Amino acid sequence: MIIVLTGVTGSGKSELAIRLAQKVNAGIVNADAFQVYEELNIATAKPTIEMMMAAPHFLFDFIPLSSSYSVAEYQEDLRSAIATLEKQGKNVIIAGGTGLYIRAGLYDYEFPTLPKVDLSSYESLEDEALYAAALSFDEAEAKTIHPHNRVRLLRLIEMALGGQKKSEVKQAQTHKPIYDVHFFGLEVEREDIYPRVERRVDKMFEMGLVEEDRRLVEKYGRDCQAFKAIGVKELFPYFDGKISLEQAKDDIKKNTRHYVKRQETFFRHQFDIVWVKGEEDILNGLSCDL
Repeated sequence: MIIVLTGVTGSGKSELAIRLAQKVNAGIVNADAFQVYEELNIATAKPTIEMMMAAPHFLFDFIPLSSSYSVAEYQEDLRSAIATLEKQGKNVIIAGGTGLYIRAGLYDYEFPTLPKVDLSSYESLEDEALYAAALSFDEAEAKTIHPHNRVRLLRLIEMALGGQKKSEVKQAQTHKPIYDVHFFGLEVEREDIYPRVERRVDKMFEMGLVEEDRRLVEKYGRDCQAFKAIGVKELFPYFDGKISLEQAKDDIKKNTRHYVKRQETFFRHQFDIVWVKGEEDILNGLSCDL
């Protein structure tokens, strides 16, 4: 049995996944794009060592910060983790908030091999200009991407320069699940979402976010893919003396709120999700399969 447990940032997915895994004999597979990276712990709210010891965890903390990691690689790793758990006779809980990773891993996505192209001239563009360039290459697909989502916009341009429009590739694929999956979303009352974000960010700072980020940036520089995570890039202007620490904290909170909005939209439009309050709701929904 494969269970997807998703929801917005800060909703409590990690803790719920552990409680559920203990009740249904499952391993937990990460579906967060930044929790795959080593060393970057506080900004990504990665499960603690104690949490990981409470149930088998897969695809956490295994990619060096100096490396990049693609959706295609995640697809392969997720399917391998599922196969491993199934051979062990365990159920699978895929927990995380990166909807694109979940779709890529569980649906019939194919990732074409593209020739190397030089994106340097586009990487230097401001967000507005980058979005305009993406529209000129593949208008249909660009309109589905948030204007500030630089990773996806650059990928769209890369595919177009390589000879394949992403919209055409998507149209040729059916995007149906290749597994029998139960989708659950951890619901948080709307009036509670943003206060949770505020508390989460404040706690990150109390845990030593600034010190961890500074140490990692001094060690690896600023160009790591992982440093695009919310909670890292916002501190760069503070490290440069351009803004106050309070302003950096406010920027992290603002960007997290924006990300939560995008997550909500994606989940509600891309998955057939049953929204739940806790593990009892999930267990009741799975009663016929347990």
